[in-house]
Formats: sequence, structure tokens, C-alpha cells
Amino acid sequence: METDPRAIWRRFCEHWHVFRGTPTRFWLEYELLEVLGVSGLPSAKTADPLYDEIAARLAEPGFRPRALFERFGIEVLATTDPAISPLAEHARIRDDAWPGVVIPTFRPDSLLRLDAPGWREEVAALGEMTGVDTGSYAGFLDALRARRAAFAKAGALATDHGHATADTTPLPEAEAARLYADALAGRPYGADAFAGHMLHVMAGMSAEDGLVMQLHPGVLRDHDPAVRAAYGPDRGFDIPIAAEFTRSLRPLLESYGRHPGLTLVVYTVDETTYSRELAPLAGVYPALRLGAPWWYLDTPDGLRRYREAVTDTAGFYNTTGFVDDTRAFLSIPARHDLARRADAGHLARLVAEHRLGLDEAIETAVDLAYTLPKRTFTRSRPAGGQ
Repeated sequence: METDPRAIWRRFCEHWHVFRGTPTRFWLEYELLEVLGVSGLPSAKTADPLYDEIAARLAEPGFRPRALFERFGIEVLATTDPAISPLAEHARIRDDAWPGVVIPTFRPDSLLRLDAPGWREEVAALGEMTGVDTGSYAGFLDALRARRAAFAKAGALATDHGHATADTTPLPEAEAARLYADALAGRPYGADAFAGHMLHVMAGMSAEDGLVMQLHPGVLRDHDPAVRAAYGPDRGFDIPIAAEFTRSLRPLLESYGRHPGLTLVVYTVDETTYSRELAPLAGVYPALRLGAPWWYLDTPDGLRRYREAVTDTAGFYNTTGFVDDTRAFLSIPARHDLARRADAGHLARLVAEHRLGLDEAIETAVDLAYTLPKRTFTRSRPAGGQ
């Protein structure tokens, strides 16, 4: 396996042509030309000069992470953190004099899957961290509430749930307690049912504490076992699978879909569900919002298809606007630029077809880019707030 960074960069530049027509090409081109301000694009001929130019640019004070944070005009950046994260880095940022806002997001997935690797050890760590006895199902729930409160105190606005399905069927309390006890005893079964039950429980907790609940099912993770073995979990390629929402979300929405304390943001990589399931559901339940297209749909054409599929039924104001999920800091402005261009193109067509006034289109463009994301991720919104 190649480890020399210059050799890796040369190979990348030699294969720049394979990115033609992809959003990856758009993002990287934006990062290189607009953010880093280099003199050209990758190729076999330019590989070494570009490498040196980028290295020199990244060594400049203006390209330190905090300087770029301010240059990008970021108001809030949210990380995604395991439930048992001590959040020490967030505490250091808060205690610093720097004015940038970086907040955590509560992601308890590994605790909600009874068959997750190391589940019992993580449950024990949860109990130790919170001082709550997690030897019982009731104690487990209390410990989760305690961690949610700690995240909220650290500034968290949301939770994040990446389950295989959107099932939210609640179990009888006795059945949930039995499955939990059996898993603690080393007999994990009924993991799918328990995970669906816990999504229903998480919605109830969000209705109580106001943390926005994000759900993104329908992905088969680590599809390539060889890549996973080489690089670790969640690096073996995420491949979309068919997702079902209408029946799966019904138990949660029956319980909390009109609760003034809940905002549920649903993302999907199965775009066949946009017009058939998700847009109609968002038109019915005040708590439900449609998240931005991510993964394989975060493309010029994917973003356009999203607007065309959902707007007829859900309108613009039952969506979150664009919120990105990048792990690449320099791509933040690139991804938002692409999304804004796609939305502007859709709005321009509506104006040209006399389906929207120009003043309405301009107002909507601002709302999709700024107002809706900010409004969505605000805890304890008033009842009926849009």
C-alpha cells in the first residue's frame, strides 16, 4: 500500500479525467481554484508543481482551520459524536476566546443495537460516565437522558440516527426490558425490533428536550469487506438500498407527529420515496421535515430531481433547506455553492413559467440557503412553527 503523500498525489493527478461529469470534480475544482487559489487543475504534468503550491498555501496563517471557518462565514458547525463521547474538545473550544461556534450532535446508534460489536462494554461505559446503573432497561433509558442533557448543555441542537431501516414500532415495556436483559447476559436477539423501538423512544425524548431528531436509513454500510478490513469500519463503501417510510414511521408519527416539541428530519438515498412517501408525509405531520439530498443524491441533477419530486406536495417550507454532511472541511463552501445553484435554477424555471413571481423566488432562495436551516435546527420551537 502506497504511503508516500507525493506519490499518492501524482497518481490522483494522473487519473483526474475519471472525475469528469461527477460532483466530486465540481467540489475539488472549487476547493483548488476558489478556496486554495492554485494556478491550475491536476494532470500528470502539473502534479508536482500543484503539490508544492498547495503545501505552501496550507502553511499560510490564512488557511488554518479557524481562519477558514471565519472566511467561509460559518455561523455554527456541528460535529457528530458517540453518546459516550466525553466532549472534551468541545469544552476546550468553548473555554477559548475564539468566537466560532462548534457544537456536538448526539449519535447513540451503537447503543441502540443489541448486536453491535462491544455493545455490553459501551453500556457499561455509559453507566460509569453518567453514574446511573445501566444494569436495567429503566436505568439504560435514564443514562441516555443524562447524556442527552450533557450534549444539550454543550450546545447540541440535534440527534443523529443512521439505522438500517426507518422502523419505529414500539415494544411493550416488558418485552423491551427482557431483550435488554438478555443482551446484557450475552444473548442478543431481537436486535432489529429493539432498534426500531428505541427510535420511537428517542422521538419521545426529543419531544421532551427539544433536540431535533435526524434519521437517515436505507444504507448498507461496509459493502466491500476487503476495504473495511484494510481501512476500518464505515470505510468499506455505503451502498443505497430500498427504504420504506409510510408504514415504518407511522407509529412514531401517530405518537409525536403533531407534538410541538418534536422536529423530525428525514434523509434518504432512495429517491423513489420522495414523491411517493416522504413528501406526502411531510404535508401531513407538522413535526416532519425533509432533509437535503446527501450521499449519491448530492449532485446537480440529484438536487434538481429532489426539488421537482417534493415541491408539488410538500412545498419548500416543509424542507430543511441545504445542510451538508461533509467530512472535508474545504468542501463546505463548494457543496453549498452547488446546492444554491441547483435551487436557483429550479426557482428560475418557476419564474420563467409564470408559476412564481421574481420577488417570491428571491425570497425563497434566501430561505432555502439560510432561513430554513437555521429555523429547523433550533430547539424548542413554538407549536406550529414553520
